[in-house]
Amino acid sequence: MEEMNDSKKYGLMFLFIFITAFIIIATLIFPFWNLIREDVYEEVEIMGKWTHDITGTKCLVDTSDNIPKTIDNCDKEIGDIVTIKYGKDMAYVWIVFSVR
Repeated sequence: MEEMNDSKKYGLMFLFIFITAFIIIATLIFPFWNLIREDVYEEVEIMGKWTHDITGTKCLVDTSDNIPKTIDNCDKEIGDIVTIKYGKDMAYVWIVFSVR
């Protein structure tokens, strides 16, 4: 097996330091836990409902964060009270409990 010369050793050392620094800086600037959103549960009223040929029936609810949320495949009627679950600052929700 051939021994590495100094330029290869320095090149590998530089690459290792560069990759390590990139990982540390990337973690500090954009921590991976920002990818995991907090779940929010909220009781809301169905504000709107529409049907589309391709996407099916959807409902619209307004939540405390003032971001309108869309519920796919919604079988509820306007005025129904439901408990929904959504990721913080996300637009899509899931119905977890219905009063109806």
